[in-house]
Amino acid sequence: MSASFNRALIVDDHPLFCDALALTLRGIAGVADVDCAHSLAAALDRLETAPRPDLVLLDLDLPDVEGLDGLVRLRAGQPDLLVLVVSSMTEPRLVRAALAAGAAGFVPKHSGREAFRAALDALSRGDRWLPHGPLAEDDDDTESSVARLTQLTRQQARILDLLCQGRLNKQIAWELSIAETTVKAHVTAIMRKLGVQSRTQAVLIAQQAKFTSFMPEA
Repeated sequence: MSASFNRALIVDDHPLFCDALALTLRGIAGVADVDCAHSLAAALDRLETAPRPDLVLLDLDLPDVEGLDGLVRLRAGQPDLLVLVVSSMTEPRLVRAALAAGAAGFVPKHSGREAFRAALDALSRGDRWLPHGPLAEDDDDTESSVARLTQLTRQQARILDLLCQGRLNKQIAWELSIAETTVKAHVTAIMRKLGVQSRTQAVLIAQQAKFTSFMPEA
């Protein structure tokens, strides 16, 4: 018998869409407890303080995170978290990269109730769900980079994000209230997990997970 979803967390910064999606979840899947977070920070706080959801529905366009970074950071602390990406960005390369980053499925935002019903049925059976249409076959490097990013812990993912912003070790240490030696140890671990030899290479891999990597080609 398929598993059921009793508790869900919607992560989206549009309140009306959150309300509509919550009604859809209750109507088509009988989800009794639906919570909404309007930023990645709020979602991470919910995961720390509230009962764990059976399913997270995640938008990729949030005010405090860019591209697949939100998905990577969301799953960094809880790699077994079931995440369904719900996005208006539906380029095939983005869909493939989201799956490589650990998403259980991908539903375009413009989809109707039946598409969400089918996606939830698939996830409850342990299957993955993809939007209809062919997927690109030429983005193995991007998929590999995103897959390596999922090995990072939540703290390492946050430090890598700060490295992408050009912060120095001392600045990262101050912002995160940790010792500079701890930052250096994390940076070393990040480079080892990503299979690179320098901070610059680590930043380049992280930037491959940004939306700019998935824009339609000219």
